[in-house]
Amino acid sequence: MKLAIAPLVFAALANAHFTMQYIWVNGADEGLNNYIRVPPSNNPVTDVTSTDLTCNVNGLSGTGVSTISIAAGTNITFEWHQHAARTGEDAISSGHKGPVLVYVAKAPSTAASFNGQGSVWTKIYQSGLLDPSTQEWATDVVNANNGKHSVVIPASLPAGEYLLRAEIIALHVASTYPGAQFYIGCAQVKITGGGSASPPTIALPGAYKSTDPGITINIYNNLQSYTPPGGAVWSG
Repeated sequence: MKLAIAPLVFAALANAHFTMQYIWVNGADEGLNNYIRVPPSNNPVTDVTSTDLTCNVNGLSGTGVSTISIAAGTNITFEWHQHAARTGEDAISSGHKGPVLVYVAKAPSTAASFNGQGSVWTKIYQSGLLDPSTQEWATDVVNANNGKHSVVIPASLPAGEYLLRAEIIALHVASTYPGAQFYIGCAQVKITGGGSASPPTIALPGAYKSTDPGITINIYNNLQSYTPPGGAVWSG
């Protein structure tokens, strides 16, 4: 009996996987997979030491991906879905609880040629466990918003080409490592205007550790607080 059920269980888990499929610029939908380094499948990354943690599988190059020009201070919305775009199902399976994070990294030349390696990433947004009494997570809000979450690009970032890295970490099987599921989408942008800030940076991979309390954690034991990996948010 167990052998008959197991394939169905694994299929259900696979079907619940998701990818970032759209970005919106100041409320304007930029279209399916435009300006995004699209991974080959909707499977998560689970190894925090892998270069797949940077921009997902096959995400070290943006060859063939266009770069969109935006002004510093722009509102960017990321939109995620389980399967091929807007099918009407939950964007993220309701069982996939966890935080939402957004990072930026300035390319030395073009975003398309940037592999995102080294200490180059700045965290500009995070949201985690919102209400311990109801166990509401950032992922619940993303689901309620049809797969969308937004961030304002700091106005003080210097002009140039960047990778925008949005990440959702699903913690439903994270009580042992590897268990946490990292869903990552990277978009290529050229920021105009801006300022002269020198924000703090971390490396991805590098900054995340398997022992981080935000990565290996049991979320089903009356959790009262949660600290996402990657350090503090830079306020800009």
